[in-house]
Amino acid sequence: MDAELSGQLVVPDGARGVVLFAHGSGSSGRSPRNRYVAAALNEAGLGTLLFDLLTPEEEYDRANVFDIELLAGRLLTATERVREHPAAANLPLGYFGASTGAAAALSAAAEPDADVAAIVSRGGRPDLAGPRLASVRAPTLLIVGGHDEQVLELNREAQRELGGESRLEIVPGATHLFEEPGALDQVADLTGSWFVTHFT
Repeated sequence: MDAELSGQLVVPDGARGVVLFAHGSGSSGRSPRNRYVAAALNEAGLGTLLFDLLTPEEEYDRANVFDIELLAGRLLTATERVREHPAAANLPLGYFGASTGAAAALSAAAEPDADVAAIVSRGGRPDLAGPRLASVRAPTLLIVGGHDEQVLELNREAQRELGGESRLEIVPGATHLFEEPGALDQVADLTGSWFVTHFT
């Protein structure tokens, strides 16, 4: 299923790499939380691509939101476009996925020719990537709120299935959307450090 998707690519001068954001269910490229994290990454010298994996029409069908294969395919297409962009040519690429977008990111990274340098999952559902987790070789950081207990357990289970390096970071006192004071700042700091380390 092909679709024309729009996005916002920001590549600071001297960028160390580019992070593609994979939004989750009920979210979009206009998500204030992901825009906040993207701005922090830009300040840290990292490029970002904020875009929607689904068209507005497709989002009305809830089945599309959980069609991980469809979302991963769209992410891989966007990855190819970024690689072709002059501002991002030859830069390492990473994925930042939230909710179902994390499963899409991991599923896309499991492709043999994906060549993704690092992945971060924020309040993600990596378990939805299923058996593809074992094929993920990119270093993966799983960030979960300490009060997001169900998702935390799903992340612990998924981490055991990941094929490459991984780390689970728990943000104390945070719930699923990291709306508590300072919670999103911790997410941004952890994310920036992870990508800077693995892009170098």
